[in-house]
Amino acid sequence: MREILLNAEKEDEGIRLDAFLAQKSGETRSRVQGLMEAGNVRLNGETPKKAGIRLQAGDRVEMRIPDPERLEALPVEMDVPIVYEDEDLVVVDKPRALVVHPAAGHAQDTLVNALLFACDDLSGIGGKLRPGIVHRLDKDTTGLIVVAKNDAAHLSLAEQIRVHSAGRVYWALVEGRMKEESGTVNEPIARNPRDRKRMAVVPGGREAVTHWRVQKRFAHTTLLELRLVTGRTHQIRVHMRHLGHPVCGDPLYGFAKSAAGPCPLMLHAHQLHIAHPRTGEEMRFVAPLPADFAAVLARQRPET
Repeated sequence: MREILLNAEKEDEGIRLDAFLAQKSGETRSRVQGLMEAGNVRLNGETPKKAGIRLQAGDRVEMRIPDPERLEALPVEMDVPIVYEDEDLVVVDKPRALVVHPAAGHAQDTLVNALLFACDDLSGIGGKLRPGIVHRLDKDTTGLIVVAKNDAAHLSLAEQIRVHSAGRVYWALVEGRMKEESGTVNEPIARNPRDRKRMAVVPGGREAVTHWRVQKRFAHTTLLELRLVTGRTHQIRVHMRHLGHPVCGDPLYGFAKSAAGPCPLMLHAHQLHIAHPRTGEEMRFVAPLPADFAAVLARQRPET
């Protein structure tokens, strides 16, 4: 258990509590927020009600950081394509239908289980069920995901994603023909108030920004390249639905009958750009389209 005792100075006035603690402790803001929710943060001797409370000079802040929990996810031998691996990170070309980390209904058949078997160690920051996980891909989204093998790498990679210096490029086949050549969706995302299993564009939700560009138009569908600025849950899928062009084969946000014909979720994490957490070297990875995605594209009628 690590304990941090801090006093807010004059120059700290107005800073969010979670941002202040993240800066002083070296933890990610999401990690700090999790510690706050678990009751491990005290502000002037009391449990703060909000992570975004603004500090005043003289405020006394205490934070307890528990030791990493013993991992409960078990190593399982699975065939997972590793694109790159060194002592700090591993990059995987995630296949379709593979869940990233253990959850209800998927206790020991996830990417985490496979990596625990294939790698000597993973970062403990993600906790007992999400070791090393810096960002996620949905179960049926294919493509590149980076996983941290130690806490220093985890902090670096998470910060790159937070400040948008990490580049994540997706390809998606969407319903209908996009009129413009490119565009940006800047719409906040939160839980759908009518269906808690889904996300939606909701005023007051968390900032979400997606850039898109047409790669190829077909008779009834469009192939897009999409670049994430933020990384909200189901962000691309929600934003494309908001535009009226949902991702083909999307069971949550798509049309009941896809113009692409029968198909899986047509969303693929095609490129990943990061700075190596130890050396700072720029690293770029590219994952080719999976066979089922390519097969659906091959049967699309050309635009007329």
